[in-house]
Amino acid sequence: MKTIITSTGDKLDSKFDQRFGRAGWFCVYDPDTKTSNFIENNFKNVNGGAGTKSSEMAAELGASQIISGDFGPKAKSMLEKFQIQMIILDEPNLCVKDIIDQITKN
Repeated sequence: MKTIITSTGDKLDSKFDQRFGRAGWFCVYDPDTKTSNFIENNFKNVNGGAGTKSSEMAAELGASQIISGDFGPKAKSMLEKFQIQMIILDEPNLCVKDIIDQITKN
């Protein structure tokens, strides 16, 4: 059960990105191995369809849930199709490590 956390950078101390489709990076956290891997979001600057393409990427990465600040309607539709849980977190001041710490406490 991998969790994707949207991030502004490729480090654990990077700020949480409130956007899903246009997030700069995806932190893929695996709670079984307690490892995190950062994948650059190559779709962040496309003219259209960033949410849809990012949703497909999340499915390919094996995500079962995504933590972000917002999901557009097309991304929501795609993620529901892929049965990926969307968790909306309105905490712009957190860094990725803070969110991972919250996940591991639960």
